[in-house]
Amino acid sequence: MTVSNPRAFLVSLFDAAVKAADPLTGIRRHLPPKPRGRTIVVGTGKGSAQMAAALEACWDGPLEGLVVTRYGFAAPCKRIEIIEASHPVPDAAGLVASKRLLKLVEGLTEDDLVIALISGGGSALLPSPAGLLSLADEIAVNKALLASGAPISAMNVIRKHLSMIKGGRLAAAAYPAKVVSLVVSDIPGDDPALVASGPTVPGAGTRAEALDLIRLYKLELPGAVIAHIEATEADAPSPGDTRFARNEVHVIASAGVSLEAAAAAARNAGIEAAILSDAIEGEAREAAHVHAAIAREILVRNRPFTKPIVLLSGGETTVTLTGTGKGGRNSEFLLSLAIDIDGSDGIHAMAADTDGIDGSEDNAGAFADGGSVARLRKAGLVPAEMLRNNDAWSAFDAIGDLFVPGPTGTNVNDLRAILIQ
Repeated sequence: MTVSNPRAFLVSLFDAAVKAADPLTGIRRHLPPKPRGRTIVVGTGKGSAQMAAALEACWDGPLEGLVVTRYGFAAPCKRIEIIEASHPVPDAAGLVASKRLLKLVEGLTEDDLVIALISGGGSALLPSPAGLLSLADEIAVNKALLASGAPISAMNVIRKHLSMIKGGRLAAAAYPAKVVSLVVSDIPGDDPALVASGPTVPGAGTRAEALDLIRLYKLELPGAVIAHIEATEADAPSPGDTRFARNEVHVIASAGVSLEAAAAAARNAGIEAAILSDAIEGEAREAAHVHAAIAREILVRNRPFTKPIVLLSGGETTVTLTGTGKGGRNSEFLLSLAIDIDGSDGIHAMAADTDGIDGSEDNAGAFADGGSVARLRKAGLVPAEMLRNNDAWSAFDAIGDLFVPGPTGTNVNDLRAILIQ
């Protein structure tokens, strides 16, 4: 079978992946019993407003609370207040939201229940500088981490030692109330402590490790940040802390489930699918080299898979910024891939963030194929130079190959789909 419209086919796989991450299904499956006392809802992330709307649709008892999401990602709710703040760079609105969330869980009793709705992107949305640190300090840390190429696990060890809300601190503030965290995971491996820097789920990592990571990734941080970590007397809360003993954590949607849904959609359309991994990490452009090599091998030699086939992968790559261009990890992946598959008729690819936004622009990702490089050159651009300048967004924008579905209401990381036929 031959797919006559490769882009429409790839978009159908993206749609299937996003549908599989619909928070309503997962929330309904993991609803906690109603408490004797109050039910308080807290939340953060690019999918938190849609999660709040889903919870309202399922919960027939008293309910109150607050969630914070990215500007433009709000959803209508009747009982849960929605606040919008900035992502990926924190702002004052997020700072206000953090303070209000901490205030909301003050003075609760063991008869009360806190339902935490957590999704990817929540770390930037909840700045809460500890000690004498300022919002400017937290913004500087965030920018340095995003540009460093460090994996999300390393970022979170650092972030949680600079925050009053991350690393389980929001759940600790709610003690002795029971906290049930419902998590839409955008993290390779689905460790809930890493999603949104785990405001209600403590994770591993000490202050000493945070300092080691700062040195390892050569992070240039404000002096006050280093001084705070060195002077702080205690590490962030640990998973064994007794304040978390009654709490529950449920991952209600993940990249793995969404990849399976995309694979099923491909097979229903008559195209075999192979899931390479749901936990791809590392530099986006380097991951592209591996994907491109496999795709070319299939195209030319029909190994390790027979064409037609679509290769699927998920996870979160990184981009170490050395240039001044615009883009995100998905568009950078695709520009690198496009260079590697130049002239290879029969290869079509899409890479996109399932939340609908790749980086700081309005696209989820882009499309690439064996003719992308030729189209870029015809537009007067030098693809290798665009890649060196981290300017993949401008490259794909110039040839009309950006993918702009708008906010999806969920976030289970990236979907990469490569059709070979």
